[in-house]
Amino acid sequence: MELSVIKIGNSKGFRLSKTLIDKYNIKDKVELILEKGYIILKPIPAPRKGWEAAFKKMNENGEDQLLFDDVFDNENLEEWV
Repeated sequence: MELSVIKIGNSKGFRLSKTLIDKYNIKDKVELILEKGYIILKPIPAPRKGWEAAFKKMNENGEDQLLFDDVFDNENLEEWV
């Protein structure tokens, strides 16, 4: 597939068709990989996708406990008042 390089402000870029955007599920960002003379664009999936289900499963399994106390013995809370 051939794409034209176009001027975008002081930079240059290219446009991807809606068909490609939809087919490869490209959202807001892509990862650019430079490898052996090639430029590879890789879709970045939605951040935190699946976290809600994972947290729910952790809770059901009793695995959502703090790893350490959220207040330390030597912590001076007065400085936050």
